[in-house]
Amino acid sequence: MSVDTVSAGGNENRRQRERDSLLLVAQVRIGTEDIVREARVRNLSETGLMAELAKVVDVGTPVTVTLRGIGDVAGTVAWCTEGRMGISLDSPVDPLLVRKPSSGAKSLAPVHIAKASDSTYALRNPKPR
Repeated sequence: MSVDTVSAGGNENRRQRERDSLLLVAQVRIGTEDIVREARVRNLSETGLMAELAKVVDVGTPVTVTLRGIGDVAGTVAWCTEGRMGISLDSPVDPLLVRKPSSGAKSLAPVHIAKASDSTYALRNPKPR
């Protein structure tokens, strides 16, 4: 996580929220378009996110982002360059919710460990020679 600091001039236009670096696929709907686009969210804070999206969008354009663990979140494009955009969220979110596994997520444990409690798949300990 990183926190931007105040510049030497004491500029109050600094980012005050911690940003959580991650790589997450999200769906983005721009303005009133019916098209839902896939984007890669690179960092997320309570009040905004930075996403990679292959479309240049005007600053101020309303967007809806669908985030795993959170759902649909409304926001506004704060900045945009070729391939990346910053989105200011209308309501704060809990960034930790996107990191929680979904209820349908499968265990990441290897099969031989995940099924060790099942007698059919139990590991055998070879006898020492």
